[in-house]
Amino acid sequence: MPKRTTHEESVCPVARPLDVVGDGWTLLIVRDAFDGLGRFGQFQKNLGLAKNVLSARLANLVANGVFELAPAVGGGPYQEYLLTEKGRALFPVVTALRQWGDQWFFGADEPRARLVERASGAPVAPVEVRAADGRVLGPDDTRVLLP
Repeated sequence: MPKRTTHEESVCPVARPLDVVGDGWTLLIVRDAFDGLGRFGQFQKNLGLAKNVLSARLANLVANGVFELAPAVGGGPYQEYLLTEKGRALFPVVTALRQWGDQWFFGADEPRARLVERASGAPVAPVEVRAADGRVLGPDDTRVLLP
């Protein structure tokens, strides 16, 4: 089997993080953490993922500082996976992916999970890319400067 390419030397800020979160299962684990899951068994039950695959993904997330292990709330022999500051910084990424999926992969009347504000129950506004002065930017309004 060919060895997977690493992007650790890339100058692209899109490519490097793919070594950590570029796997679909990994993003679903992070999504579940944002949705309040934290124990191995909770992730496994919700995702239906093989234990060895889940274990490898979680170990990678811990090794890369996205999660940290902590004793379970209420004691006991369990540990919980908690999002670190680095992990919580993925919230806009996961939110944008949710919103993109909602717009492009569901029919108008098809049921789907919705992200809403906890306090009011109102839908979350679309994630937007903005200029320093607040203007909404699109792909034609930006360019990449290579080093």
